[in-house]
Amino acid sequence: MHAAPVLRGGLVARSVWLVTGLFFCACGIVSFLESRLGLPPWDVLHQGIANHTPLSFGLANEFVGLIVLILAWLLGSRPGVGTVANAVLIGLFIVFVQPLGFVGQLATWPLPARACLLAAGLVLFGAGTALYIGAALGAGPRDSLMLVGALRTHVRIGAVRACIEATALLGGFALGGKAGIGTLAFALLIGPSVEGAFWLVSRTPLVT
Repeated sequence: MHAAPVLRGGLVARSVWLVTGLFFCACGIVSFLESRLGLPPWDVLHQGIANHTPLSFGLANEFVGLIVLILAWLLGSRPGVGTVANAVLIGLFIVFVQPLGFVGQLATWPLPARACLLAAGLVLFGAGTALYIGAALGAGPRDSLMLVGALRTHVRIGAVRACIEATALLGGFALGGKAGIGTLAFALLIGPSVEGAFWLVSRTPLVT
């Protein structure tokens, strides 16, 4: 696929898809983090930047997000309500989900179970991305870059996303960020996960 599907419905319905998708994304991130198999590629980059600048890990996250958003805008992407919601709600959902009792026990699971948890995180993140982008209310910085990159290059969304994640990973690793097997899995598989979710959603009655 070279473009995201657009979900049917008015503003209220699409707002519901937006929030639902961002919640799925948050759950996917929590699943990935609790697998304890490595940071996501962008967080490896944030960690590397924090190691070499006065910026904290959180501020490095915000700084990189702003740079990516500006780059996507220069390439033709336009921010929207979903862009702001992405920046605000995913973090809030993670703050809500992580303290839950059963979530705190996930990191103690044996390795095979945590590998399955990582896989579940990729699926949740892919599905959440398809829903919130499909709401057509604007995408977050990294997703905006993915979409405009696919549009500009005529390359499949999955391949563009994989290239973006690999670039972030290599940059972070070069700066001393810590990577693990889960980091590599995320970099290689998040693109196909997102594109697969787009493909499935586009074949449901939810799409216009």
